[in-house]
Amino acid sequence: MVLQRCLAQWRSLALVALVGFLVTSCGKTGDPSDSGTSQIENTWHKYDVPEGADPSVPDSLGGEGFEALAEGMGFVTYMPTPKDEEMMDYEVVKGGEITTTISRFPLSFRPFFFGPNANFTENSHMSSLVYESLVNLHPTTLEVIPFVASHWKISEDQLTFTFRINPRARFSDGSRLTAKDIIATFNLVMDESLQSPSMTQSFRRFNVPVEKSLYILEVTCNEKSWRNFLSFAGSLNILKSEQIADLTGKEFVDRFQFEMPVGSGPYIIKPEDIVNQKSYAFTRRPDYWQANDFWIQTSYNFDKLNFKTIKDNANLQYETFKKGEADYYWYTSATTDKWIGDTTFPAFENNWVQRYRVFTDGPEGTSGYYFNIRKPPFDDIRVRKALSHLLDRRSILDKILFNEYVEMYSWYGNSMYENPANPRVKFDAEMAAKLLADAGWTKRNSDGFLVKNGRPFVIDLAIVKVLERFVTPYKETLREAGIDLQIKLVDGNTLSENMMKRNFGMLVGNFGGLIFPNPESSLASELADKDDNNNVIGIKDPVIDALIDEYGNEFDQNKRVGLIRKIDRILADQYLINFWWAPKGIRLSVWSKFAMPPGILGRTTQNGSHDLAIMTGWWIDPAKEKALAAAEKNNTKIDGTHKIIEDRYWKEFGE
Repeated sequence: MVLQRCLAQWRSLALVALVGFLVTSCGKTGDPSDSGTSQIENTWHKYDVPEGADPSVPDSLGGEGFEALAEGMGFVTYMPTPKDEEMMDYEVVKGGEITTTISRFPLSFRPFFFGPNANFTENSHMSSLVYESLVNLHPTTLEVIPFVASHWKISEDQLTFTFRINPRARFSDGSRLTAKDIIATFNLVMDESLQSPSMTQSFRRFNVPVEKSLYILEVTCNEKSWRNFLSFAGSLNILKSEQIADLTGKEFVDRFQFEMPVGSGPYIIKPEDIVNQKSYAFTRRPDYWQANDFWIQTSYNFDKLNFKTIKDNANLQYETFKKGEADYYWYTSATTDKWIGDTTFPAFENNWVQRYRVFTDGPEGTSGYYFNIRKPPFDDIRVRKALSHLLDRRSILDKILFNEYVEMYSWYGNSMYENPANPRVKFDAEMAAKLLADAGWTKRNSDGFLVKNGRPFVIDLAIVKVLERFVTPYKETLREAGIDLQIKLVDGNTLSENMMKRNFGMLVGNFGGLIFPNPESSLASELADKDDNNNVIGIKDPVIDALIDEYGNEFDQNKRVGLIRKIDRILADQYLINFWWAPKGIRLSVWSKFAMPPGILGRTTQNGSHDLAIMTGWWIDPAKEKALAAAEKNNTKIDGTHKIIEDRYWKEFGE
């Protein structure tokens, strides 16, 4: 069973490069002898700390025997139920490698949101694999389950949280993970020189945590919010105190640009496995401290996870997959024509690859033309609305995307938080002309472009080349309306940096969604003029700020849904994003050597965040791997189908 580590993305949306996920499952582990698994050389283990709790710590302070006292002391935990065991009863095989391609090399290797250029999908991936938080979420019910903390308690006034750290927890170097490490990590994220305003914003609600013992940590909140527990316990990637305690935020950023701090998670990136601008790889830790635990034992099955960089070239990524140099391929709008039309190559005809369309309950996120409302003419809602009415999405969906996509109308699509009353913006050139005229764009120059105050209406738009064919029709439509859209081709890293530094007027963006929306991190007025956060549009709206505060203080989930829907409607009415489209399901092609858990991907997996759901939830099927190798050698067919396999497991799933 696949579990999305959605809490790691609690603070803010991840900018999708092509989000991060921790995958957990449980069941039976098969015999790895047939999978070709290698003996992994452990070069990172530095300390031989005895197993279990430090014997000097008494049971009442979290030491050996704490479990017998926990309930009487007010602590709770989650114990797997018979239904959990039944749902996750399947067998996996450990070993082997899996390889994928990505469109850009990471701008940094720091943990997610630890400093500039660390709030991207790549950093989320790394954090989910290398680091851990205090708690996680159940794969289907989203109840809190143990992770680094075995037990926790919440005070009656909801302002104090106490955690018992599992005494078995160890960093990859073999040292104990204790309360000191969490305190040091908290102090680091609160250092403004870390340059992570969203982190500071999220954790300022907490006082500095207090070490009650080696294994007991207490943190008090200075304001009440339903988000506090999950924000602290689920999104703080725990780093090692000895490595970071003496560093300022700036020193941390400088030191760990392309070096990773020690983590306690199931994988490690070895320095020799980073090839600048080309590739990087994760190596599975055979000494991972909770490898055999219920929620973990059938996750993290591959010995090595390989990421190859093919910069901003979706077609080359696809051809790399067809050659067998990548194990799976995720179809985007740029390669929908391949999904539909490329059905005659040998691997396809011989069933060596399969195509899957997977439907999950993951939020859609947002994609489209983002307007920087700090800059004219995008500070005028009439202009933004006109530009939205000039995007002929229906034509693009019909002619370029083969009706594999649907229009987006919400910041919270494919979730309960979407407001169904949002305006359904359609192509309407006449309406756009009236809006532009009302905004003062009434005259045209000799080139046919609209002019206001002696200046022509020019929009500079930086994009990656793969998007050019989607933007060109818009450029032509805008030209007819009297607007000069000047396209500049840049690489993905430049595009990302421009967004985070607010160096744009209009820009194509794609942000992943959150299981539990956190509008504060992307819409709060206080972030509008700060770099390196997700309020990229620059919105300052006192009504939204008030709703954000009300949302944070509302402990009733049904009422929270209503508040987000109100925010969604306000956003939609302000035309802050000229929305694009969302695909019908997550579309994958896969070389036929893998086995998959029920549902193929996690319940809350979303487009663009599939990599870790695949890399930590799938495993190599030895029989299928042998059959594929023989078929390739002899150029013969294998059992299977090359028709699209639709999986609606999660849409039909009952609690």
